[in-house]
Amino acid sequence: MSFTIAIDGPAASGKGTISRALAAHFGFAHLDTGLLYRAVGARLLEGEEPIAAARALQAGALENDALRLPAVAEAASKVAVIPEVRAALVDFQRAFARRAGGAVLDGRDIGTVICPEAEAKLFVIASPEIRAERRFAELRGKGVETDLAAVLADVRARDERDMGRADAPLRAAEDAVEIDTTALSIEAAVARAVAEVEQRGGRAG
Repeated sequence: MSFTIAIDGPAASGKGTISRALAAHFGFAHLDTGLLYRAVGARLLEGEEPIAAARALQAGALENDALRLPAVAEAASKVAVIPEVRAALVDFQRAFARRAGGAVLDGRDIGTVICPEAEAKLFVIASPEIRAERRFAELRGKGVETDLAAVLADVRARDERDMGRADAPLRAAEDAVEIDTTALSIEAAVARAVAEVEQRGGRAG
């Protein structure tokens, strides 16, 4: 049987961490849908046309550490506003979501566009300042030279693009449960998410 957990939220809200923890807890497959857009963004930086790159995307392209680099994230945010790019990636995501054994997908429009019929929907948020601090620590840990003010500006700019785009803007589904991780530990945020999914019929395999 299939069971889909849809998790949305802005950059560095904690949705990726929660998604991976839920997948491990329930024994579900996990897809970070942002990697799809990062993979297309990486192709854009290499000079490829983004719509063609999205239509030709293969799952193997997601196994690339370079997709986590800031320049790729910036490019991903730009290609994600192109309706034809989003349309090309919809089928890939929907097929993954209904796979046997359960699936967790995290992104920006999972509960609203990709999987509106998902059995469990979460919307993970945190303040821009906290999200910038998390991203700053992550980048510094990878040896990327930057400063907190620049990271905060990037977080705010990405929020504006994600929430303001005409096609599939970032917003909570009407039946999504909001989890604010601003003041929560990772353990507390995951525990809350597990409880919410279990209330909606999710069971560990």
